[in-house]
Amino acid sequence: MPSFPLGVKVYETAKVIGVENIIFGSPVIIDDFTLIVAREPIVIGNYVHIACFSAITGGAAVNLGDFSAVSQGAKLLTGTDDFVSGGFGNSTVPTEYRNAKRGAIEVGRFCIVGANAVVLPGVTIGEGAVVGANSVVTRDLEPWGVYIGNRRHRERNRHRVMERFAEFERNLP
Repeated sequence: MPSFPLGVKVYETAKVIGVENIIFGSPVIIDDFTLIVAREPIVIGNYVHIACFSAITGGAAVNLGDFSAVSQGAKLLTGTDDFVSGGFGNSTVPTEYRNAKRGAIEVGRFCIVGANAVVLPGVTIGEGAVVGANSVVTRDLEPWGVYIGNRRHRERNRHRVMERFAEFERNLP
């Protein structure tokens, strides 16, 4: 297993490929049975938790903002194939016959990507947004919304989150 900076806890059965392409904040927790493949730069901010059975993969960049979380089983997919537009096959088929799409994913500060949610290439999740469990995110999400699928269901209490954050900052050593 590669070595990780101080303040980064990677559990034994997590698999991190391309650790040299990752910038880690602190503290960071990467749970068991997590897969991260960093072929392009990945930035994992401060106070980030990546839960068990989640994956970050696909061949493009990812930025996880401070205080964000990727919940159990969630997938951040920076690359996928578009089978509707004439592509076919999978990774065993030469690229010219596939219709592979890649795009960076940006997850803002204070965001939660819910259990088993999937975030597709090129998506930006605005600061403070929450993605509900089992959602599939195909487009950018505005800040501070609570989303199930791509639909904004209600407003998140930004004022209270920032109030609690200020309290947290005051109590840091």
